[in-house]
Amino acid sequence: MNMTKRKILMITPYLPRRSQSGGQNSSYYSIKYLSPHNDITLICYSRDQEGLEDIKQFCAKVIVVKRGKTWDLKKILLTGFSTYPFLVVNYISTELRNTIQNEINNNSFDLIHCECFYLMPNIPKSKIPIVLVDQTIEYAVYEHYVKTLKGFMKILAPLFWIDVLKLKYWETYYWKNTHTMVAFATEDQELITKMTHRNDIQLFQNGVDKRFYQSTPKTTRSPFPSIMFGCSNMKWMQNRESADILHEQLWPQIKKEIPNAKLYIIGRFAPEIYAHWKSKDVIVTEADVDEGLHDPQYYYNFCWVLAAPILSGGGSRNKFFEAMACQLPIVTTPFGMGGIKVVNFKHAIVCDYQDIVKHTINLIKNPQLRITIGQQANLLIKQKYSYEKSAQGLNKIYDRITKK
Repeated sequence: MNMTKRKILMITPYLPRRSQSGGQNSSYYSIKYLSPHNDITLICYSRDQEGLEDIKQFCAKVIVVKRGKTWDLKKILLTGFSTYPFLVVNYISTELRNTIQNEINNNSFDLIHCECFYLMPNIPKSKIPIVLVDQTIEYAVYEHYVKTLKGFMKILAPLFWIDVLKLKYWETYYWKNTHTMVAFATEDQELITKMTHRNDIQLFQNGVDKRFYQSTPKTTRSPFPSIMFGCSNMKWMQNRESADILHEQLWPQIKKEIPNAKLYIIGRFAPEIYAHWKSKDVIVTEADVDEGLHDPQYYYNFCWVLAAPILSGGGSRNKFFEAMACQLPIVTTPFGMGGIKVVNFKHAIVCDYQDIVKHTINLIKNPQLRITIGQQANLLIKQKYSYEKSAQGLNKIYDRITKK
């Protein structure tokens, strides 16, 4: 073992794996490209052990602490009678805290890397500097959700608002009181700076695995106009809202203008949530596991346009990095393109969600425009957004803390 390596205790609210989009994917590749310069002890709070053997090759040690069900009476009562919001309560674990404490007691770590603030209550106080990487602004996501409640759910709005206020308090508290705070997007960095009055908020530049822009296409573009939403975890409320808007509001307008178009809703849990949408023109499915026949890259190569009416911000979206690397043009909102510095109408089309229909139709009718935007997006990702560069940025942050 190289003795100059830093010793890092990394804590994640899942088991990092490349077969998932979002945070799990980012954490997987961060660990992969951090491992040459750091000895990583990884503690995961996870319901399963899928991908465990894969991540082990990059870590000195991996510990999986079993996570229970999201909804149970104890958690609901604790939320009601404590200062913690439900999200934090859901990740508080005596076993997790004891596991972290045991590693701290028996090892000498240069720093602790915590992925997502809601794990922070489990980290015992110590002299070890903590790097908190917040992948999204959680309170903003839940605040938007409460503001857009409909029907009978509005009755519960006062209770939800209390939870949002508690969430905002604790998220801001850890932003203020953690040794080093890292945001996933420039917009998040600016917001955290404003709310904490800290001028040292660091930026994590998210990216994509190079296989998305180095490998040959999995398939040719579909012979018919095809609009895609995905590849996303459909249990995440931002994705649910976007898929609902696309299918219910925007898709009928597109279909009216382009009768032979088809809509692809691709994502984890999509078949169980949106099975009732399935038809000859609306395809609802999960992408195959990584490197399978119909994995995410297949759909990025197959479809003509990725349309994403995302209405709340925070972090950056792995699916956009992947789609751009595969030369799939994206039409989305400013919220959706957060964390990716594009030139509008060159690398992607960023607009109000009501204008997504107009720009999607224009792209479908103009093949050369689709090709040009796809090529420019691919060049941008190659030049600026790789996981290797992301890890280099994290290493520089670590260097400033440990001076090694």
